[in-house]
Amino acid sequence: MYKRQDKGPLHLLEPEEPLVPEEVLYNPRLRRRYPIIDGIPQLLPSSGEQISEDEHEQLLKRISP
Repeated sequence: MYKRQDKGPLHLLEPEEPLVPEEVLYNPRLRRRYPIIDGIPQLLPSSGEQISEDEHEQLLKRISP
């Protein structure tokens, strides 16, 4: 059985080269981004990509009001 890692909200990020080349969902708590393929979010842990500290800081600036 799969145990969910985090139950907090995800942030939809629109494409912005080169930081976000395609639409993704971003989890700032786990510092993982998940692709959206053909309109379907790929939320399995194996689908997520761990990002660097620098990328995380840049993405936080995009999602902060």
